[in-house]
Amino acid sequence: MAARRISSLLSRSLSVSSAFSLSLGKTFPTFDPRTGEVIANVAEGDAEDINRAVSAARKAFDEGPWPRMSPYERSRILLRFADLAEKHNDELAALETWNNGKPYEQAAKAELPLFVRLFRYYADIARANWCCGTDYSWNFPLMMFAWKVGPALACGNTIVLKTAEQTPLTALFAAKLFHEAGLPPGVLNIVSGYGPTAGAALASHMDVDKIAFTGSTDTGKIVQELASKSNLKPVTLELGGKSPFIVCEDADIDQAVELAHFALFFNQGQCCCAGSRTFVHESVYDEFIEKAKARALSRTVGDPFKKGIEQGPQIDPEQFAKVLRYIRSGIESNATLECGGGRIGSKGYFVQPTVFSNVQDDMLIAKDEIFGPVQSILKYKDLDEVIRRANSTRYGLAAGVFTKNINTANTLTRALRVGTVWVNCFDVFDAAIPFGGYKMSGVGREKGIYSLNNYLQVKAVITPLKNPAWL
Repeated sequence: MAARRISSLLSRSLSVSSAFSLSLGKTFPTFDPRTGEVIANVAEGDAEDINRAVSAARKAFDEGPWPRMSPYERSRILLRFADLAEKHNDELAALETWNNGKPYEQAAKAELPLFVRLFRYYADIARANWCCGTDYSWNFPLMMFAWKVGPALACGNTIVLKTAEQTPLTALFAAKLFHEAGLPPGVLNIVSGYGPTAGAALASHMDVDKIAFTGSTDTGKIVQELASKSNLKPVTLELGGKSPFIVCEDADIDQAVELAHFALFFNQGQCCCAGSRTFVHESVYDEFIEKAKARALSRTVGDPFKKGIEQGPQIDPEQFAKVLRYIRSGIESNATLECGGGRIGSKGYFVQPTVFSNVQDDMLIAKDEIFGPVQSILKYKDLDEVIRRANSTRYGLAAGVFTKNINTANTLTRALRVGTVWVNCFDVFDAAIPFGGYKMSGVGREKGIYSLNNYLQVKAVITPLKNPAWL
């Protein structure tokens, strides 16, 4: 198994990539969510380590070769890294599953190929410069690494990256591959640590020119406040969501059920753009409920390294307990528990696929981001009603629309106040497609050419011409 093959590689990557933190000797454990057992002890960075990492990044920017390289030279290093990541696909996927709990097949066959494509995409458009700080969430560690590091490096920046404390391992291994690819010293600096210490120090650091953060809306507010109170550094934020998935009356119910199931349960429901409010037209509501229940009951949950497993454990005991609290809240609010509602087994953080019907807009399960395998199904009568209700949220990250009518699709895509609308599909990503939210789901866009604006500074230069050839 790939998980067994990576232990020595993991040990070497920890010693190479965490040089700043290891000098102090302080560590924290990172866990296997399948069992709750410790995988490894990782160097714990704090404010002093952030200072050292920023100093290294600043020196690499001010004095090093990276910002002065031609776009072609930077592109070659990014392409070498992409080749190495592709070569180590199985090891990276195993680390992602081991530390995060997501199905290995998902990591190896879907996420790693996209990770590689993202770096090749940015290698093709590499150009121009800052010292950046990034901090991202634990649900898609490799994807978030690519979304932040790819465009920042392509534009000639140097980086201090704080990993999510729950999932530091793949970033450390990726840093080792960047070293192997020839990235100059100080350009990419990985600090593993906790948000209130290392994360806060990074966001408030006076010598960091830009912050990119992915995580919860509440934490995003803190990051933005720290950035503004320090040197007013620009901030891009990719935050929470409570995305509507709208099933119209003309929908093929079997297809709609399967897509709505995927939209919510993908990645154990730990997805910021999850279709976590399933709005179903009243004419097909009862049929949809029965089939959604049957699909949830057939979902395979277990060891994510086993073939055919659709759902692994939640990330940690805190998230596990949070999901169960929301399930209890749904029951206490008189939503109908169609299936699920409890834990699976006594070891690890496995939650039964859960479906609620008769959910009302004022229930917590319909308002809050649960980040777990809990599907809330709501009934609506017409388009005007569902548009109003779908937009009645503080979030605006994404939405799904399932209909055969192009006019209905056009009406909904224009009316929904979200950054991404998937029509008759969901969670379709590409390196060139921008991603980001409206309202409290964030600021700015990631991926595609739009993301480059986050990592470039515009400068106007005016000089007089002597004896110009024309006026």
